This record gives sequence, structure tokens and C-alpha cells, in this order.
Amino acid sequence: MPLDAELARLDATLAHDLLRFGPELLLCLGIVGSLFAKLFRAATRVQLVPFALLLTLVALGLVASDAQDSAVFGGLLRLDSFANFFRVFLLLTAALVLALTRLTGLPDATDSADFVTLLLGGTLGMMLMASANHLIMVFLAIEMASLPSYVLAGFLKGKGRSSEAALKYVVYGAAASGVMLYGISLLVGQLGTAYLPSAAESLGAAFRSGGFSLSLTAGLLFLFVGLGFKLAVLPFQFWLPDVFEGAAAEVGAMLAVASKAAAVGLTLRLLFVLFQHVPIPAVTETVSAALAGVAVLTATLGNVAALVQTNLKRLLAYSTIAHAGYMLMAIACIQRPAAAAVLFYLAGYLPMTLGAFAVVAVLRSLTGSEEIDAARGLLKRSPVLGVCTAVFLFSLLGVPPLAGFAGKFQVFTAVYRTGAFHAAGGHPWLGTLFNVVLAAGVVNTVVSAGYYLKVLKAVALDDPTDETPLGEGVAVRLYLLLLTAAVVVVGVWWDPLTDLTWRAAVGLG
Repeated sequence: MPLDAELARLDATLAHDLLRFGPELLLCLGIVGSLFAKLFRAATRVQLVPFALLLTLVALGLVASDAQDSAVFGGLLRLDSFANFFRVFLLLTAALVLALTRLTGLPDATDSADFVTLLLGGTLGMMLMASANHLIMVFLAIEMASLPSYVLAGFLKGKGRSSEAALKYVVYGAAASGVMLYGISLLVGQLGTAYLPSAAESLGAAFRSGGFSLSLTAGLLFLFVGLGFKLAVLPFQFWLPDVFEGAAAEVGAMLAVASKAAAVGLTLRLLFVLFQHVPIPAVTETVSAALAGVAVLTATLGNVAALVQTNLKRLLAYSTIAHAGYMLMAIACIQRPAAAAVLFYLAGYLPMTLGAFAVVAVLRSLTGSEEIDAARGLLKRSPVLGVCTAVFLFSLLGVPPLAGFAGKFQVFTAVYRTGAFHAAGGHPWLGTLFNVVLAAGVVNTVVSAGYYLKVLKAVALDDPTDETPLGEGVAVRLYLLLLTAAVVVVGVWWDPLTDLTWRAAVGLG
């Protein structure tokens, strides 16, 4: 019977989709298991972070072995090479953060179930952000990533700054989500669909029939307001320094790396899919130019504000704002080579930023302070910790041959080529604009030396206030040396990663 055949087809499709969705289902299993563990008093004495770490690594292996490219669950998600890049990236980040928490003692066994639930839940939402193929799924994924992040920001119980950080994060995040949801409702009402490929066709037809209406323009603007909040770009960056200062350094690492990467992935997908049927000049003269201007202002604000910071977490918060500006410079190009450059940048951004936050977490555990003064004489008190810190900071600055230099080289090259492309294509003002963006990126890199070298001076040249060796332990040293090695490898061995990021960028859209 036709009905039986249709049911069999749907059953086979669902089985295939669930298999592809296996890594996310494993995270769901970890979340549900952690919640059930809270029901048993004996479970509160068991540290669940190692189990979550094992589950994350298994999910990572499943994603790494997935080479298919298809939409799943009726087109709600697109699991392509682009999505798989971010699934691997986010799972690897979660695994490294979980490992870091075991080394620094956050959380203890009593709170481990709550922490695991929140971290795995946030990671799941971020993975869905990178693969969302439907505007409703875009909103749901962002909320799934945001809500656990709000609680994680205030996870340090009994600390006023931590509670304040969580409250600010919730208030600003709720406002951004409301604006974004209103934008999505406007887009769906005007385009008649929330499915991204169909919305792109309707958007192209609307443009050809006389340009975007006020409602369409407002919908797109409000949609990207929500993304701007997640990326922490100007003028939506004001929440980030306070949240990072109040949150634990381990949580700050997750927010700085994973949350930023998920927002970058979603922004790239929306730009490449929604505007694929709109003439290129119309996109570059409006969206691209606006993003380029925001990128320059964001990088400048982040670097200038970081110059006067004395708290290491607050300094790194402004550093992440500046790096969001660098990445947005390439995103503004809206070209596949530039998208590949952003992915390469993220690959180097992971170990150097996570490493910097890990150093802060270790210093907090050993000295009780997160100020720059706590790092004075670090090279004398712990040579391994001091050398690793220097490598992370030099990489964040962009000194060759480290990952930060390789990433900035890729991004700046993409910006330069985009400017040359527009100049040769009859749009000299766009060529000039991207040349200005390139110059601003170089100048900002020079400015950033002011605060990175300030910390390096304290680490390597200043006398310690306490001559006692830190005694961070072998496991901590191995962890930091692993991240340091990754920073060097990404900075020296470009070709495999360049090929990987290019394949991911080609699969976009």
C-alpha cells in the first residue's frame, strides 16, 4: 500500500537522521544522566566531569568519522562539511575545558552534576547554531546555547561579582533575544517561509522586484543585532568585560572560544545562504561595507580599552573583543576564501585563548589572585608556566611563527584580495574601504602590543613578590604544554589545516 511505503520511507529517513545526529544525542544522554544523578544522594559524592569528558570525546570521534553532506529532520539542520568543522571545534573545546576544570578543582563533586549539565547543554546549543537551516531553529539554538551560559557565568556561589555577571548577562541576553525574535517574525511574515534556502529565494525575488521593503530591512537588521550580541561586536560588547571578570576563568574560556566560534559559524551561514540570490554589488555596497566598519571599530575599542586593564580576565575579555573584530574583517568580505580564512583563524584562536585563560585559572588556584600582579616573576617561580604564558601572549599578539600570526596573515590576505577584487571590478570606493580595513587591522595589532607586552614584562622581567615555587603539578604542566605545542604546530604547519578549512568553506551554503 502507498501509505505503508511512505511510512517505511519516513522510518528509514528518521533512522538515518538520528544516526547522523548521534554526537548531539550523546550530549543529550549526558545531560539527562547528570540530571538524574542529582536524585541520588550518593551521586553527589561522585565527580561527574570525567564521565562528561569521556562522552564528549566519543561524540568527537563520531563527528570526525562523518563525511556526509545532507539536511536532516526535514531540513531543520544542515550537517555538511561546514557544520562538521564547528561540531569538531566545539566538542574539542568542551573536552579541553572539562579537562581544565579537573586540574583546577572547579567544580567539586557536589556541584559537578550541575556544571556538567550546563556545559554539555551549552555545547549542544552551540553545535545546533552552526548547523541551523531554519530561522526558528536559529532562535532555538541560540537560546539553548545562551541559557546555560547565563548560569555558568554565575556558577561561583557566594561571590558578588559572579552573581552580578550572571544578572547582567541575563538582562542583556534577554533583550538581544527579544529583538532577534522580532526580526525573525518580520522576515518570516514578509518572505512566507522560515526555511533558509526558500527564504533566500524569496529575498532575491523581493530585491529584483524593487528592493527590500522597510519590514524586510528591519527584520534583517534585528536578526543581526542578536548575532552581534553573541559575537560581542560594537555596540553590543558592553556586557562581556563584566561577565568575564565575574565568571570563573574556566567558564570565561568556554565563552571566549566556543560561544564566539558558534556565533561566527551561524553568521557565516546566514550571510552566505540568505544573500545568495541577491546581486553581489548590492550585498557588498550595504551589508559588506557595514560589517567592515563595525569590524574596525570593534577591534579598535577592544585593543584601546585593554591597555588600561589590571585584571587578567578583564584584559582577556577586551582581547576577545579585539579578535572578534579581526574575524569580522574577513566575514565582511562575504567570499569563500575569506570564510576559509576565518575558520583557520578560529583553529589558532582555540589553543592560544584557551591557554591564556587556563593560565589565569591556574594562577587563581595557586595564588588566589587574578590580577597582573599575581603573574609577576612567574618565569622564576614556574619556568614551564612562564614559558607557556609567553607563547600564548605572543600568539595573541600575532608574532611569527605562532598560530596567531598564521591566522592574522590569512585574514589580512583575504581582506587585501577582496579590496583588489572590488577595485578591479569597478567599485574603487569598496577597494579603498577594504584597504582601510587592512591598515586598521595592522595598526590595531601594533596597539595590542601595549597590553600583551605589559603582561609579558610582569611574567619575565619583574621580580616576584613571593619567591616560593608555585608547584602547579605535572598534569597542569602537560596540559599547558599540549596547548603550547598546538599553538606552534598551527603556526608552522599550515597546509593540512588550510585544506581542511577550504573544504569546510566550500560546503557552506
